[in-house]
Amino acid sequence: MEDESWSEKLDELSTELHRINQNLFDQGELLQRANQFLDERLANARQCLLDLQSLCQHGHFALKSHLGTVREMLASIGEAHSAWNTAQLLQRDGINACFVDLTGWRTDKHLPLDERIQTAFAHIDLDKQLPIVTGYAHSDTGLMTSFDRGYSEMTFSRLAVLTKAKEAIIHKEFHLSSADPRLVGENNAVPIGRTNYDVADQLANLGMEAIHPKAAKGLRQNNIPLRVKNTFEPEHAGTLITGDYVSSAPCVEIIAGCKGIYALELFDQDMAGSIHDYDQEVLAIIKRFKAHIISKDINANTLTHFLSTNLKTVKRIQSAVEKCFPDAELNQQKIAIVSAVGSDMQIPGILAKAVKAVADSNISVLAVHQSMRQVDMQFVVRESDYDATVKSLHSVLVEVHDHGCAICPA
Repeated sequence: MEDESWSEKLDELSTELHRINQNLFDQGELLQRANQFLDERLANARQCLLDLQSLCQHGHFALKSHLGTVREMLASIGEAHSAWNTAQLLQRDGINACFVDLTGWRTDKHLPLDERIQTAFAHIDLDKQLPIVTGYAHSDTGLMTSFDRGYSEMTFSRLAVLTKAKEAIIHKEFHLSSADPRLVGENNAVPIGRTNYDVADQLANLGMEAIHPKAAKGLRQNNIPLRVKNTFEPEHAGTLITGDYVSSAPCVEIIAGCKGIYALELFDQDMAGSIHDYDQEVLAIIKRFKAHIISKDINANTLTHFLSTNLKTVKRIQSAVEKCFPDAELNQQKIAIVSAVGSDMQIPGILAKAVKAVADSNISVLAVHQSMRQVDMQFVVRESDYDATVKSLHSVLVEVHDHGCAICPA
């Protein structure tokens, strides 16, 4: 914050948000109130940043230690702007909506998330009012610090739990489909329709979140179904996720995956008989550098961890492992993982069919995983083969069944 670039960006943000207000509201009192609400938030934020800039000119205060708080404050502006505008538009159209501000703007109380929600809803009659709630909620632990961009889903989940919702509905820009339509074609991808939280967890592990895993946990524990809908197809029922659903017949529900994964392979002839000791040390190092493990391979003398992180972190992990095991051979390469996922995939011959489809596309499989739980099957391939692997698996495991409007209509 040594220069004034942040102030210029704040000016640009103000211009853009005023443009949005202009498009939403006719000239008149409502537009004036919308701009007044926005201007007060932006002015307060600017003053906070100016004060912080001044404070950090003193050697005892480091800017880096405050950036998480600044990020939360800035996120709260957009969330409040959106929720306030939505509530006003609904009121204008005769709907008894109310704006619920969970951002803790200018509050002197740092409450736990649940307590902040309960306090805000204490005097709201859900039978008569439609609360429009900010996706960001201020909490004593810092919502974005804990959940990053999944913060709004955590607020959403706790709202559903604390209000004892019959169903939680989340809107996305796309359907939760059998594969990425951009890869397999819009005519070939089909909405899933029904699945369970186990499948949702497998997708989240691959970075394809229907909802943040910790947000899903609250819904699952309270037996609240989650419906994922496509904003642009409101008439479609979307996909319903429950805790107990299992497909009526074994099938693959989705082909998903991730690129940019690093395979970190540790080979040591002395590992045989001591795999647990090696694994424990390597896991501790990976945890220290906060890398996400997608999967791992183990045999008598080799440990391979498939990590979702950046190259810089991988090299740091590699260096630490080499110090721990100086006589071991350590290799790393960039790969992709493609997974077939379903609530019940106990289909005789499915692995052979999948491997043949990949082989017929001239794709070399580097590793294969199929768990006894029969909910996912992973193929490790070269990153350049990712798209072709998704297409080949989708064609033989999903498209051949001609599911129609959904694999299992919700």
